[in-house]
Amino acid sequence: MHSDLSKTKLPLPSFNDEEGLEVPVHLPPVIDAHVHIFPEGVFEAIWEWFDHNAWPIRYRFKSADVLEYLLSRGIRHVVAFQYAHRAGMARELNRYMLRQCWKFPNRVTGMATVFPGEEGSVDILREAFDSGLMGAKFHVHVQCFDMNSEEMDGIYDLCRSEEKPVVIHAGREPKSPAYKCDPYVLCKAEKIEAVLRNFGGLKLCVPHLGIDETGPYGKLIEKYDNLWLDTAMALTDYLVKGIRMPIREMRPDRIMYGSDFPNIPYAWDRELKWLEKAGLSQEVLELILHRNAMVFFGIDNFDDFAKSHHRAHGRGQ
Repeated sequence: MHSDLSKTKLPLPSFNDEEGLEVPVHLPPVIDAHVHIFPEGVFEAIWEWFDHNAWPIRYRFKSADVLEYLLSRGIRHVVAFQYAHRAGMARELNRYMLRQCWKFPNRVTGMATVFPGEEGSVDILREAFDSGLMGAKFHVHVQCFDMNSEEMDGIYDLCRSEEKPVVIHAGREPKSPAYKCDPYVLCKAEKIEAVLRNFGGLKLCVPHLGIDETGPYGKLIEKYDNLWLDTAMALTDYLVKGIRMPIREMRPDRIMYGSDFPNIPYAWDRELKWLEKAGLSQEVLELILHRNAMVFFGIDNFDDFAKSHHRAHGRGQ
């Protein structure tokens, strides 16, 4: 499977597909395990970069509006990500993340960020965890770091000892010539396996089902109980157009739903509609849509809501 965007005319198209007003009614309760929020100035820079180098972002919202939009449409809980684009900005981003989480008590799990290799990176993360952030998010394409470098070892050790999960955009796609590094050099399933092997007990998630390495990642989640994948932009026939994602054959207790909202070029519920029609059992849908995220991110107080949701829709009888 190969979808090298450096050989594709950019930017990619935006879709004007119809969006629903709420989560599809036949689905179980939903945790969106992959949502981005940033300070307004950072968001504006991201929109401009995407306009020229990726795709037009459909939902150009401020952070509080991002969270309110999803929660008001029936998403029960949101996991919010940021990533530091350069050294020196992580502490303020982490403080910003906390302020956004406080606006939605018990509805948003905030992840910390740090720029790999910056001075005091382990201390920055420790401070973020002590303040209430629940894990760490990294993006190899943007931050241009080696996942197997010594500078990451301290970060992995801290997250493992603090029982905080790590999310790394470690898939090679989407590749863009605008990145300052080559994702095909830095991002390989073998590199993630080295992390899993060297840091047993560290909970690690690779977003987008690994995109063009879905096969190798499917094998890794069978082999390692501390690896999860999320679905963001991998089920929508967009980045891997015309290629069937083998989600039905993948280990169901290691797959989490994530939207990549708001940095998407199509309707917010496009992937949820796909899952509704995918022919998956109710048990598998519950795993993908909330139970796996509860385990990975340590989200509490969700089962009572799930039971009330089932009663309201006449399920579980």
